[in-house]
Amino acid sequence: MARRAGYTTVAGLDEAGRGPLAGPVVAAAVILPGEVHLPGVRDSKKMTPHAREKAFELIQQESTAVSIAVVSHTYIDTHNILNAALEAMKRAVLALAPRPTFLLVDGIHPVPVRLPQKCLKKGDQRSMSISAASVMAKVYRDRIMENYHRLFPQYGFEQNKGYGTRYHLDALKRFGPCPFHRLTFRGVC
Repeated sequence: MARRAGYTTVAGLDEAGRGPLAGPVVAAAVILPGEVHLPGVRDSKKMTPHAREKAFELIQQESTAVSIAVVSHTYIDTHNILNAALEAMKRAVLALAPRPTFLLVDGIHPVPVRLPQKCLKKGDQRSMSISAASVMAKVYRDRIMENYHRLFPQYGFEQNKGYGTRYHLDALKRFGPCPFHRLTFRGVC
């Protein structure tokens, strides 16, 4: 759609980690070459962890450019999750080389940069570049949470990735929050 309108360098953007009680929000921006085929790449939530890992490597190999940005739990607590997600997407866009001429953004909120863009509801199901960004952000964030699990195994981050599962909520009641928890989120304190 954007290429047909004359934009030559289109970046898809998505984020991972808006809902968890712990950890950062991660955004990815992906520029794909015009005629790339990425078998199996789709909305990361509809893929198995193994399929996402394979897709992560494929996307890195086949993309014109990939950028990933991480915004911390403390930024989330200070500025709220929506602003943190938009900041992560902004950072991902600004780190891309080459610079995109158009953005396709998953969701309804534009990224605060001076570039033409289109927000797409369920964009990770409608655009290959957004699907690719979805995979990149999700895998990168999952790896962060697996590292946090090594530091604080009592919360089960390796399995729940910081989401408010029964196990995680019970651990919060028993141990209180760790240094990576989002203190402004309900259920943490």
